[in-house]
Amino acid sequence: MKSIHNDYVELTVAMFRTGILGYGGGPSVIPLIRHDAVTRYNWLNDDEFGDTLAIANALPGPIATKMAAYLGYKLLGVRGAILSVLAHILPSCIAMIALLSAVNYLSGSKVVAGMIAGVSPVIAVMLGMMAYEFAQKAYKGLGKIMGISLFLLALLLLEVLHVHPAIVILLYLAYGTVHYRILAKKNQGGTS
Repeated sequence: MKSIHNDYVELTVAMFRTGILGYGGGPSVIPLIRHDAVTRYNWLNDDEFGDTLAIANALPGPIATKMAAYLGYKLLGVRGAILSVLAHILPSCIAMIALLSAVNYLSGSKVVAGMIAGVSPVIAVMLGMMAYEFAQKAYKGLGKIMGISLFLLALLLLEVLHVHPAIVILLYLAYGTVHYRILAKKNQGGTS
């Protein structure tokens, strides 16, 4: 018979381990969580894990922390959920603090300044290429006049009227939805 103390230790170790080894975001952590939850500690069976994963995918937010919270809650209630999430995110928090400290320490270095100066033109070219590719897609999808008009409108909203970029994005998403529906109806009408 396992003690409650042992459950806390196992949960903390498992979630800390997934927090350290889960590099690359939620999808890379799920197999690690599954291994601990299903294979190593038998907290869930495969079907339960699959159902939990499906629910976690449907909810907003990082999937790994939702899985950690669920496992902690299932095993040890609210305290387990809190402990599980904290143990899972602690390695990332420590790494971010260490990296930001290193960046702050090295920010005055001439070597680092030279590296940043060398990378800046590359980033500018990459952003320019991305903008060019988007412009090509807009030209193909909207036509020359409409593409240029929408570009100038965005420029006016952002640079002259100082509308918040999120609002401009929402406006263009709304326009894109209407444009897409009109094209879909037009294509349906032409094929029938």
